[in-house]
Amino acid sequence: MNKLPGRRTLLKYGTAAAAYSALGNFAFGQGKASSQQRVVVIMFDGFDPRYLAASKMPVLDQWKRDGIFKQVNGMMPSVTNVNNASICCGVWPETHGIIANSYFDEKSGEELYVESADLVLAPTLFERAARHGVKSALLSSKAKTATLLLRGAEIVLTAENPTTEWVQKLGPAPVIYSADINYWLMAAAIDILKNRPDIGVLYVHTTDYPMHMWAPEAPESKEHLARMDDLFGQAMKAAPDAAFLATADHGMNAKSLCWDLEQVCAGKGSPIRKAVSTGRDRYMKHHRGCSGAAYIYLKDPQDAARVRDIISGVKGVERILTREEAAREFRLMASRIGQLMVLGDKDTVFGELDDEKESFPGLRSHGSLHETDIPLFVYNAKNAPPADYYTHNLDLARWLYPS
Repeated sequence: MNKLPGRRTLLKYGTAAAAYSALGNFAFGQGKASSQQRVVVIMFDGFDPRYLAASKMPVLDQWKRDGIFKQVNGMMPSVTNVNNASICCGVWPETHGIIANSYFDEKSGEELYVESADLVLAPTLFERAARHGVKSALLSSKAKTATLLLRGAEIVLTAENPTTEWVQKLGPAPVIYSADINYWLMAAAIDILKNRPDIGVLYVHTTDYPMHMWAPEAPESKEHLARMDDLFGQAMKAAPDAAFLATADHGMNAKSLCWDLEQVCAGKGSPIRKAVSTGRDRYMKHHRGCSGAAYIYLKDPQDAARVRDIISGVKGVERILTREEAAREFRLMASRIGQLMVLGDKDTVFGELDDEKESFPGLRSHGSLHETDIPLFVYNAKNAPPADYYTHNLDLARWLYPS
C-alpha cells in the first residue's frame, strides 16, 4: 500500500469536491431541514441489535414507535473508524478512504493508527453544514474520533482528554475504560443543547467498552443502557425542537480463537510482510487488538497463491479475497488495503500474539461479516427521506446539508 496522503496529494485518490457532487443526489427538502431544525446524531458504538432487544429502553422505544426504525447494514470491515467516517461523511470507504483502525505504510514499513483528519478524503457532515452557515459540535468518548473527523466543527470535545472548561462544568471525566465516560459525554451534549442553541448539528460518539465487556443479557449491560436511554430522554427535553438520528458502527460477538497470521505463514515456510488486524487501535483493553478481518501484505506478489492456500487451512477463516475482490465487494479504497483480505467466522479473530494461536476467555470483538447488522433510528426529523431510503448506516445523515 502506498503511504496515505496528506492534503496536497488528495487528487490522486479523489477530491472532496467530487464527494460533494455525489451528495447532491440526496437533497431532500433542498437543505431546508438543515436550516430550520437542530439535528443530534448519535453514533452508539457497538450497539448490536441484541442489546436493544435485551434491555428496557423506553426512549428508544418511543423513537421506534413514532419515527423510523430499521435494522440496516454497516460497512466492512466492521470496525469503528471505517463506519464512523462513513456515517459522518455519508459516503462509502472507497470515497472517504478510511479502511481500518490501523494502516500499513508500505514505503516505511510502519503500522500506524488511523487518527489524522488528513486521511479523510471526503467532506464531513460538519463541513457540509458549514457551507450552509450551520455550526456543529463533535463530541466523542474516544480521542481518536476528535482528531479524525474534526474538520468543520465549531466545538470539538473528547471525554478522554477534556478541556479545563469542561472539567469545571461537569467535573473530571471518568477513565476511557468505563461505562461512566458515556454518561459524562451525554451530560456535555445536554449542556450544549441547553446553552448553545446556535449549534445546529451535534454529533455524539460513545465508546463500546461496555459492549466489549458485557453480553446483552448481563446486568451491567442493562444498567448501562438504562442510563443511556434516560440521558437520551434528557437530551430530548433539552431540545424538543431537535431531530434525533442514531445508529451504530458495528455489532459485537464473543470470540473463542485468535490467530497471528504472520506466525502461521512463517511457520509454513511462506513468510509475509505484514498482517494488519483491521480493529487494532490504542484501546487494547477493548479487544486486545484482535478483530474479525485482516489485511495481508506480501513480500512478493508471486507468493499470493501459496499464502492463500496456507491461510485457507486455518480453522475459523471464512473467506479470503484479493485486493480487487475486497474493494469491489465492500467498496473499499483499493490503494489503501493489502493484497489479500482475510475474514473470520463468528468465533474467530486475528491479531498480533505471543504464539501462533491463542484464546482469551471473555473476549468480545468485531470486524467480520457477523457484526454488520445494526439498528438505525430517525426521530422527529421534519424533512427526512422515507424509511426505504435507509439501507446502511452511512444513510443516516447523508441527506442533510447537500452541496
